[in-house]
Amino acid sequence: MLKLYEHPLSAYAMKVKIALNEKGLDYETAIPDGMPMGRAAGEFVEANPRAEVPTLIDDAFRVFDSTVILEYIEDKWPRPPLLPMSATERARVRMIEDVMDTQYEQNNWGTFEVLRYGRASGDLADTLLAYGKSNIEKLQVWLDRQLGARQWFNGDAFGWGDLSVIPYLNRSAGYGYVPPKGSQLAAWFERVNQRAAVAKVRAQMQAALEKMPDLATMLKNGQVVRQYRDHRLEWMIAAGGISVVLEGMQKGTIRFSRNPG
Repeated sequence: MLKLYEHPLSAYAMKVKIALNEKGLDYETAIPDGMPMGRAAGEFVEANPRAEVPTLIDDAFRVFDSTVILEYIEDKWPRPPLLPMSATERARVRMIEDVMDTQYEQNNWGTFEVLRYGRASGDLADTLLAYGKSNIEKLQVWLDRQLGARQWFNGDAFGWGDLSVIPYLNRSAGYGYVPPKGSQLAAWFERVNQRAAVAKVRAQMQAALEKMPDLATMLKNGQVVRQYRDHRLEWMIAAGGISVVLEGMQKGTIRFSRNPG
């Protein structure tokens, strides 16, 4: 059976789970031990030197990075297809995925850092939250344009483009940032969340949020080390949170990408 190292709140992992659900594949999931403290080890780190979720184990083969995993799934189990047929349409949905992974995701992440981990308070917290909200609103307008008159981001049928968008919008919805009423995106948002493969993953996310411990206290007590890398680090600095980064480095509550070895 396939094994997926994941976390229910990871939009990257949610993409993969939706794909596996759509393909009707059996798989088991596991949250890597030691990941909250940046001390993950064993099979997970052997399979993924970046020590990040998701990571897929298929017998002796190991594959990491959500996009690479999606490509592997599509190559090995091509039915039902998740990518559109034409080269141009495939490129279009892959570009949407890239925007979600590298421009949208960090706004959800930064908002979570403030609201759940208490990385900032007062005026700084307000500044960081406003920055995230503004970016999300602009990106949702962009997404509405990308969807246009299509029923799905993939076109006539649900697929790669849709599963690449919905995990991020569901995370934003938890902060009250939902697509504008009356928009094409709002109608799509309601429609896609009724799909069984998506609804299952969304329920897992919501259950994890409801069981979430007091993360701010855990961070204060040094029980959590959060990874700050590439677009996330860029977001925090661009939003005005350089002091958050410096304090986290000083206190040892943030980490950067680990090297293989």
